[in-house]
Amino acid sequence: MSAMDTQLYDYLIANMTAISDKWLSLREEKRGSIYSMEAGESAEALLREQNRLTNLTVASILLSDKEIFETNKEKWAHEVAESRVKSNTSIPEVLNALSKVRQTYWSFVEGFVQSKGDEVTQDDLLRWGISIHLAFDELFIHFSKIYYKIMNSKLAVQQGLIEELSFPIIMLNKAIGVLPLIGNIDTFRGKGFLEYIPAKCVELDVSHLFIDLSGVSVIDTMVAQQIYPVMQVLKLLGINSTLTGIRPEIAQTAVQLGLHFSHIDTYSSLQQALEDRFTKV
Repeated sequence: MSAMDTQLYDYLIANMTAISDKWLSLREEKRGSIYSMEAGESAEALLREQNRLTNLTVASILLSDKEIFETNKEKWAHEVAESRVKSNTSIPEVLNALSKVRQTYWSFVEGFVQSKGDEVTQDDLLRWGISIHLAFDELFIHFSKIYYKIMNSKLAVQQGLIEELSFPIIMLNKAIGVLPLIGNIDTFRGKGFLEYIPAKCVELDVSHLFIDLSGVSVIDTMVAQQIYPVMQVLKLLGINSTLTGIRPEIAQTAVQLGLHFSHIDTYSSLQQALEDRFTKV
C-alpha cells in the first residue's frame, strides 16, 4: 500500500457521511421503492447506514490486507440482500442505485486528485481505477448470489405451503388419512402430486390413504398418469391406498380413455369407503 493509497483511503473514510449525503440527494420520486425520496425517514436512515458500509467496503480495497475487503464485502452483501428481499426490491433497482453510488464515489476520488495536483501520478489513477471499479463489481456479483439464494429459499418455503394446500392429507386417526382432490390437476400440480404425497405419507406415518376425486369434475390422462404412479409408490412403501369419488361420468370418461382401475380399490364415495373400512375393522 503506497503512501498515496493511504491518503486516498483516509480521505474517503473522512468523507463517508458527505458521500452518503450526495448519493441520497440523487434519489427520485418512485412510489413503492426503498430508494424513493418518498420512502420516509426510516428508509433514509437504513439507506444511510448501509451506504456507510458500502463506502467503508469499497475504501478497504485500497488496503494491503485484502481480507478486510473480503470480510466487509461478505457483511455488506448479506445485509443489503436480506434488506432488499424484505422490501421486495428488484435486482435492477439495486443495480441502478449501486451505479449512482459508484458515480458519487468517483466524484470524491476526483476531488481528492484535484486537491493533490501533481502529487497523483498516472500509475496512481490507473491503480485506483482498476481497484475501485473491481470493488463495486464484486459487491454487485456477491450481492446477486446472496439475493438469489435467499429468494430460492423463500420460494422453496412457498412451494411447500402450496403443496400442503394443494394436497391436504387429513388424518382420521393415527394411521388413516384422506386426500381430497379439488379442482383441476394441471402439469405443475400433477408433478407435485407424485413428489409430495408419498413423502408426506411417510412423514405422517400413514398406513392407508383414501384419495378422493369427488372435487375433480373431469378425469383425463393427466389425472390418471399422476394418480396411478402415486398409488404404486405408496404400495412399495407398504401404504395401502383407495380411490374414491368416481362418479358415473368420470367412470365413462375413464373407459373411453382406456384407463382401467380394476386392480385398484375404488368406491363411488368417500363415505362408502370409510364405512366399509371401519366396518371391517
